[in-house]
Amino acid sequence: MNSRERFLAAMRGEPTDRASVFSANQTGTYELMDATGAEWPEAHQKAEPMAKLAAGAHTIIGFDAVRVPYCQTFESEALGSTVKYAGREGVPRIHEHGYKIGDPISYPDDFLERGRIPELIKAVELLKEQVGDSAAVGGNIVGPFSIAANLLGITDVLKASFKKPESLEPYLEVAERAGTELGKALLEAGADFIIIEDMMASIDVISPPIFEKVAQPWEKRQLDGLPSDALTIIHICGKVNSITKQIAETGTTAISVEPTVDAPAMKAILSEFDRPIPLIGGVDAVNTLFSGTAGTVRADVEKALADGYDMIAPGCSIPPSATNEMLKAMVQTAEEAAKK
Repeated sequence: MNSRERFLAAMRGEPTDRASVFSANQTGTYELMDATGAEWPEAHQKAEPMAKLAAGAHTIIGFDAVRVPYCQTFESEALGSTVKYAGREGVPRIHEHGYKIGDPISYPDDFLERGRIPELIKAVELLKEQVGDSAAVGGNIVGPFSIAANLLGITDVLKASFKKPESLEPYLEVAERAGTELGKALLEAGADFIIIEDMMASIDVISPPIFEKVAQPWEKRQLDGLPSDALTIIHICGKVNSITKQIAETGTTAISVEPTVDAPAMKAILSEFDRPIPLIGGVDAVNTLFSGTAGTVRADVEKALADGYDMIAPGCSIPPSATNEMLKAMVQTAEEAAKK
Protein backbone atom coordinates (compact mmCIF):
# COMPACT_ATOMS: atom_id res chain seq x y z
CA MET A 1 0.00 0.00 0.00
CA ASN A 2 1.16 3.53 -0.55
CA SER A 3 0.52 6.15 2.10
CA ARG A 4 -2.74 7.40 0.63
CA GLU A 5 -4.16 3.91 0.22
CA ARG A 6 -3.13 2.95 3.76
CA PHE A 7 -4.66 6.07 5.33
CA LEU A 8 -7.96 5.85 3.48
CA ALA A 9 -8.32 2.13 4.24
CA ALA A 10 -7.59 2.74 7.92
CA MET A 11 -10.18 5.52 8.07
CA ARG A 12 -12.78 3.14 6.64
CA GLY A 13 -11.87 0.39 9.08
CA GLU A 14 -10.44 -1.80 6.34
CA PRO A 15 -7.30 -3.99 6.63
CA THR A 16 -3.93 -2.29 6.13
CA ASP A 17 -0.35 -3.51 5.80
CA ARG A 18 0.56 -1.59 8.96
CA ALA A 19 -0.84 1.08 11.24
CA SER A 20 -1.29 4.38 9.43
CA VAL A 21 0.76 7.25 10.89
CA PHE A 22 0.00 10.97 10.47
CA SER A 23 -1.01 13.99 12.52
CA ALA A 24 -4.59 15.20 12.83
CA ASN A 25 -3.24 18.48 14.24
CA GLN A 26 -0.70 21.01 13.07
CA THR A 27 2.51 19.64 11.52
CA GLY A 28 4.78 22.67 11.10
CA THR A 29 8.19 22.34 12.77
CA TYR A 30 11.34 24.43 12.62
CA GLU A 31 13.28 21.59 10.98
CA LEU A 32 10.61 21.19 8.31
CA MET A 33 10.64 24.95 7.75
CA ASP A 34 14.39 24.80 7.17
CA ALA A 35 14.13 21.74 4.93
CA THR A 36 11.25 23.01 2.78
CA GLY A 37 12.14 26.69 2.69
CA ALA A 38 8.58 27.54 3.76
CA GLU A 39 8.13 29.08 7.18
CA TRP A 40 5.78 30.95 9.45
CA PRO A 41 4.24 33.51 9.37
CA GLU A 42 4.07 33.28 5.56
CA ALA A 43 2.86 29.67 5.77
CA HIS A 44 -0.06 30.92 7.87
CA GLN A 45 -0.96 33.51 5.25
CA LYS A 46 -0.19 32.35 1.72
CA ALA A 47 -1.16 29.18 -0.12
CA GLU A 48 2.21 28.32 -1.66
CA PRO A 49 4.30 28.22 1.54
CA MET A 50 1.32 26.76 3.44
CA ALA A 51 1.21 23.79 1.07
CA LYS A 52 4.98 23.47 0.73
CA LEU A 53 5.49 23.18 4.49
CA ALA A 54 2.58 20.74 4.86
CA ALA A 55 3.89 18.49 2.09
CA GLY A 56 7.11 17.98 4.07
CA ALA A 57 5.20 15.91 6.61
CA HIS A 58 4.90 13.27 3.88
CA THR A 59 7.95 13.79 1.65
CA ILE A 60 10.44 14.22 4.52
CA ILE A 61 8.86 12.54 7.57
CA GLY A 62 6.88 9.82 5.81
CA PHE A 63 3.43 10.53 7.27
CA ASP A 64 0.57 8.93 5.36
CA ALA A 65 -1.43 12.17 5.24
CA VAL A 66 -0.80 15.89 5.11
CA ARG A 67 -3.07 18.67 6.32
CA VAL A 68 -3.50 22.44 6.53
CA PRO A 69 -3.61 24.93 8.17
CA TYR A 70 -1.48 25.34 11.31
CA CYS A 71 -3.85 27.33 13.53
CA GLN A 72 -7.51 27.57 14.52
CA THR A 73 -8.22 31.19 13.61
CA PHE A 74 -9.26 31.24 9.93
CA GLU A 75 -13.04 31.13 10.42
CA SER A 76 -13.03 33.46 13.43
CA GLU A 77 -10.94 36.05 11.60
CA ALA A 78 -13.26 35.92 8.60
CA LEU A 79 -16.23 36.43 10.93
CA GLY A 80 -14.83 39.49 12.68
CA SER A 81 -12.26 38.64 15.35
CA THR A 82 -8.72 39.95 14.88
CA VAL A 83 -5.58 37.82 14.86
CA LYS A 84 -2.11 38.40 16.26
CA TYR A 85 0.83 36.66 14.58
CA ALA A 86 3.90 35.31 16.36
CA GLY A 87 6.46 35.49 13.57
CA ARG A 88 8.38 32.32 12.80
CA GLU A 89 8.08 31.10 16.36
CA GLY A 90 4.42 30.38 16.86
CA VAL A 91 0.84 30.18 15.63
CA PRO A 92 -1.66 33.03 15.24
CA ARG A 93 -3.91 33.70 18.21
CA ILE A 94 -7.13 35.65 18.63
CA HIS A 95 -6.18 39.23 19.54
CA GLU A 96 -9.59 40.86 19.88
CA HIS A 97 -12.90 39.03 19.96
CA GLY A 98 -15.35 40.26 17.36
CA TYR A 99 -18.50 40.14 19.47
CA LYS A 100 -20.03 40.35 22.90
CA ILE A 101 -22.97 38.17 23.86
CA GLY A 102 -26.12 39.99 22.76
CA ASP A 103 -24.51 41.61 19.70
CA PRO A 104 -26.29 40.83 16.42
CA ILE A 105 -24.54 38.34 14.16
CA SER A 106 -25.31 36.85 10.76
CA TYR A 107 -23.50 34.58 8.33
CA PRO A 108 -21.79 36.67 5.63
CA ASP A 109 -22.57 35.59 2.06
CA ASP A 110 -18.96 36.29 1.06
CA PHE A 111 -17.48 34.22 3.91
CA LEU A 112 -15.37 32.01 1.63
CA GLU A 113 -13.81 35.14 0.09
CA ARG A 114 -12.84 36.73 3.40
CA GLY A 115 -9.47 36.92 5.17
CA ARG A 116 -7.14 33.99 4.55
CA ILE A 117 -9.91 31.56 3.59
CA PRO A 118 -9.12 31.71 -0.18
CA GLU A 119 -5.45 30.97 0.55
CA LEU A 120 -6.39 27.92 2.62
CA ILE A 121 -8.60 26.57 -0.16
CA LYS A 122 -5.83 27.13 -2.70
CA ALA A 123 -3.32 25.39 -0.39
CA VAL A 124 -5.47 22.24 -0.47
CA GLU A 125 -5.57 22.43 -4.27
CA LEU A 126 -1.77 22.72 -4.36
CA LEU A 127 -1.30 19.82 -1.95
CA LYS A 128 -3.57 17.68 -4.08
CA GLU A 129 -1.43 18.49 -7.11
CA GLN A 130 1.89 17.99 -5.31
CA VAL A 131 1.37 14.87 -3.17
CA GLY A 132 -2.24 13.81 -3.76
CA ASP A 133 -1.32 10.60 -5.58
CA SER A 134 0.91 9.35 -2.77
CA ALA A 135 -0.55 10.86 0.42
CA ALA A 136 -4.03 11.67 1.69
CA VAL A 137 -4.79 15.39 1.87
CA GLY A 138 -6.70 16.81 4.81
CA GLY A 139 -8.32 20.14 5.51
CA ASN A 140 -8.94 21.42 9.01
CA ILE A 141 -12.02 23.27 10.18
CA VAL A 142 -12.80 24.43 13.71
CA GLY A 143 -15.78 23.09 15.63
CA PRO A 144 -18.77 25.36 16.33
CA PHE A 145 -18.23 25.68 20.09
CA SER A 146 -14.59 26.68 19.59
CA ILE A 147 -15.40 29.23 16.88
CA ALA A 148 -17.99 30.74 19.22
CA ALA A 149 -15.31 30.94 21.93
CA ASN A 150 -12.99 32.70 19.47
CA LEU A 151 -15.73 35.17 18.60
CA LEU A 152 -16.94 35.91 22.13
CA GLY A 153 -14.10 34.92 24.49
CA ILE A 154 -13.97 31.61 26.28
CA THR A 155 -14.77 33.10 29.70
CA ASP A 156 -18.06 34.60 28.54
CA VAL A 157 -18.94 31.44 26.63
CA LEU A 158 -18.34 29.27 29.68
CA LYS A 159 -20.52 31.50 31.86
CA ALA A 160 -23.30 31.52 29.30
CA SER A 161 -23.05 27.75 28.75
CA PHE A 162 -23.83 27.25 32.42
CA LYS A 163 -26.30 30.06 33.08
CA LYS A 164 -27.99 30.95 29.77
CA PRO A 165 -27.00 28.57 26.96
CA GLU A 166 -29.76 29.85 24.68
CA SER A 167 -27.88 33.17 24.44
CA LEU A 168 -25.10 31.37 22.54
CA GLU A 169 -27.33 29.94 19.83
CA PRO A 170 -26.99 32.77 17.27
CA TYR A 171 -23.19 32.55 17.46
CA LEU A 172 -23.13 28.74 17.38
CA GLU A 173 -25.40 28.79 14.34
CA VAL A 174 -23.11 31.13 12.42
CA ALA A 175 -20.04 29.24 13.65
CA GLU A 176 -21.43 25.90 12.52
CA ARG A 177 -22.35 27.24 9.10
CA ALA A 178 -18.92 28.86 8.64
CA GLY A 179 -17.07 25.65 9.45
CA THR A 180 -19.42 23.53 7.37
CA GLU A 181 -19.20 25.76 4.30
CA LEU A 182 -15.42 25.83 4.62
CA GLY A 183 -15.34 22.05 4.97
CA LYS A 184 -17.37 21.67 1.77
CA ALA A 185 -15.06 24.06 -0.06
CA LEU A 186 -11.97 22.14 1.08
CA LEU A 187 -13.50 18.87 -0.10
CA GLU A 188 -14.30 20.46 -3.46
CA ALA A 189 -10.69 21.67 -3.63
CA GLY A 190 -9.48 18.09 -3.34
CA ALA A 191 -9.29 17.23 0.36
CA ASP A 192 -9.66 13.51 1.06
CA PHE A 193 -10.79 14.12 4.63
CA ILE A 194 -11.82 16.87 7.03
CA ILE A 195 -10.56 17.33 10.59
CA ILE A 196 -12.88 19.14 13.00
CA GLU A 197 -10.88 20.54 15.90
CA ASP A 198 -13.24 21.49 18.73
CA MET A 199 -10.54 22.16 21.31
CA MET A 200 -12.69 24.35 23.57
CA ALA A 201 -15.25 21.54 23.89
CA SER A 202 -12.74 19.60 25.95
CA ILE A 203 -13.91 18.05 29.21
CA ASP A 204 -10.94 19.86 30.74
CA VAL A 205 -12.90 23.04 29.96
CA ILE A 206 -16.59 22.15 30.10
CA SER A 207 -18.56 19.45 31.90
CA PRO A 208 -20.02 16.39 30.13
CA PRO A 209 -23.60 17.70 30.54
CA ILE A 210 -22.65 21.03 28.94
CA PHE A 211 -20.87 19.20 26.13
CA GLU A 212 -23.98 17.12 25.51
CA LYS A 213 -26.33 20.12 25.62
CA VAL A 214 -24.32 22.98 24.11
CA ALA A 215 -21.46 21.58 21.98
CA GLN A 216 -22.40 18.14 20.66
CA PRO A 217 -25.65 19.07 18.88
CA TRP A 218 -23.80 21.62 16.76
CA GLU A 219 -21.01 19.15 15.96
CA LYS A 220 -23.67 16.70 14.82
CA ARG A 221 -25.35 19.38 12.74
CA GLN A 222 -21.98 20.12 11.16
CA LEU A 223 -21.38 16.48 10.28
CA ASP A 224 -24.91 16.26 8.87
CA GLY A 225 -24.16 19.31 6.72
CA LEU A 226 -21.05 17.81 5.10
CA PRO A 227 -21.37 15.34 2.19
CA SER A 228 -22.55 11.95 3.43
CA ASP A 229 -19.50 10.20 1.99
CA ALA A 230 -16.96 12.62 3.48
CA LEU A 231 -14.30 11.11 5.73
CA THR A 232 -14.15 13.11 8.96
CA ILE A 233 -12.15 13.23 12.17
CA ILE A 234 -13.26 14.98 15.35
CA HIS A 235 -10.41 16.01 17.63
CA ILE A 236 -11.13 17.05 21.21
CA CYS A 237 -8.39 17.42 23.80
CA GLY A 238 -8.46 15.99 27.31
CA LYS A 239 -9.73 12.76 28.81
CA VAL A 240 -12.90 12.35 26.79
CA ASN A 241 -13.92 8.87 27.95
CA SER A 242 -17.10 10.22 29.56
CA ILE A 243 -18.32 11.67 26.24
CA THR A 244 -17.11 8.93 23.88
CA LYS A 245 -20.64 7.86 22.98
CA GLN A 246 -21.77 11.43 22.33
CA ILE A 247 -18.78 12.12 20.05
CA ALA A 248 -19.46 8.95 18.07
CA GLU A 249 -23.14 9.88 17.76
CA THR A 250 -22.20 12.98 15.78
CA GLY A 251 -21.55 10.62 12.87
CA THR A 252 -17.83 11.31 12.65
CA THR A 253 -15.78 8.72 10.77
CA ALA A 254 -12.96 8.67 13.35
CA ILE A 255 -12.00 10.22 16.68
CA SER A 256 -8.62 11.78 17.55
CA VAL A 257 -7.66 11.96 21.22
CA GLU A 258 -4.86 12.72 23.64
CA PRO A 259 -3.10 9.79 25.33
CA THR A 260 -4.67 10.78 28.66
CA VAL A 261 -7.73 8.75 27.63
CA ASP A 262 -8.32 5.13 28.61
CA ALA A 263 -8.01 3.82 25.05
CA PRO A 264 -9.21 0.24 25.68
CA ALA A 265 -12.31 1.61 27.44
CA MET A 266 -13.01 3.96 24.52
CA LYS A 267 -12.56 1.12 22.05
CA ALA A 268 -15.09 -0.95 23.99
CA ILE A 269 -17.69 1.82 23.68
CA LEU A 270 -16.95 2.41 20.01
CA SER A 271 -17.30 -1.30 19.26
CA GLU A 272 -20.99 -1.05 20.18
CA PHE A 273 -21.72 1.05 17.08
CA ASP A 274 -22.72 -0.58 13.82
CA ARG A 275 -19.82 0.96 11.91
CA PRO A 276 -16.04 1.02 12.45
CA ILE A 277 -14.92 4.19 14.26
CA PRO A 278 -11.10 4.32 14.27
CA LEU A 279 -9.38 5.71 17.34
CA ILE A 280 -6.48 8.01 16.50
CA GLY A 281 -3.56 9.15 18.68
CA GLY A 282 -1.26 7.54 21.20
CA VAL A 283 1.80 9.82 21.07
CA ASP A 284 2.11 12.44 23.81
CA ALA A 285 2.72 15.80 22.14
CA VAL A 286 4.11 17.46 25.28
CA ASN A 287 5.95 14.86 27.34
CA THR A 288 7.22 12.95 24.32
CA LEU A 289 7.47 15.18 21.25
CA PHE A 290 8.39 18.34 23.15
CA SER A 291 10.65 17.02 25.88
CA GLY A 292 11.26 13.35 25.05
CA THR A 293 13.52 11.42 22.70
CA ALA A 294 13.15 9.08 19.74
CA GLY A 295 13.17 6.30 22.32
CA THR A 296 10.16 7.68 24.17
CA VAL A 297 8.39 8.12 20.82
CA ARG A 298 8.93 4.43 20.11
CA ALA A 299 7.62 3.51 23.56
CA ASP A 300 4.49 5.64 23.02
CA VAL A 301 3.78 4.03 19.65
CA GLU A 302 4.31 0.51 20.97
CA LYS A 303 1.96 1.18 23.89
CA ALA A 304 -0.62 2.76 21.60
CA LEU A 305 -0.65 -0.28 19.34
CA ALA A 306 -0.99 -2.56 22.35
CA ASP A 307 -3.86 -0.42 23.70
CA GLY A 308 -5.81 -0.75 20.47
CA TYR A 309 -5.31 2.57 18.70
CA ASP A 310 -6.23 2.10 15.05
CA MET A 311 -4.13 4.94 13.68
CA ILE A 312 -1.01 6.48 15.22
CA ALA A 313 -0.75 10.24 15.65
CA PRO A 314 0.29 12.88 18.16
CA GLY A 315 -2.51 13.53 20.64
CA CYS A 316 -2.35 17.26 19.95
CA SER A 317 -0.49 19.77 17.78
CA ILE A 318 3.11 18.84 17.03
CA PRO A 319 5.43 21.19 18.96
CA PRO A 320 7.43 23.24 16.41
CA SER A 321 10.65 22.17 18.16
CA ALA A 322 9.99 18.45 17.53
CA THR A 323 12.79 16.98 15.44
CA ASN A 324 12.57 15.02 12.21
CA GLU A 325 14.21 12.10 13.99
CA MET A 326 11.42 11.94 16.57
CA LEU A 327 8.64 12.21 14.01
CA LYS A 328 10.24 9.61 11.74
CA ALA A 329 10.45 7.28 14.75
CA MET A 330 6.63 7.16 14.77
CA VAL A 331 6.63 5.76 11.24
CA GLN A 332 9.58 3.44 11.80
CA THR A 333 8.03 1.91 14.92
CA ALA A 334 4.76 1.23 13.08
CA GLU A 335 6.71 -0.40 10.25
CA GLU A 336 8.71 -2.57 12.63
CA ALA A 337 5.59 -3.62 14.55
CA ALA A 338 4.00 -4.87 11.33
CA LYS A 339 6.94 -7.19 10.71
CA LYS A 340 6.70 -8.91 14.10
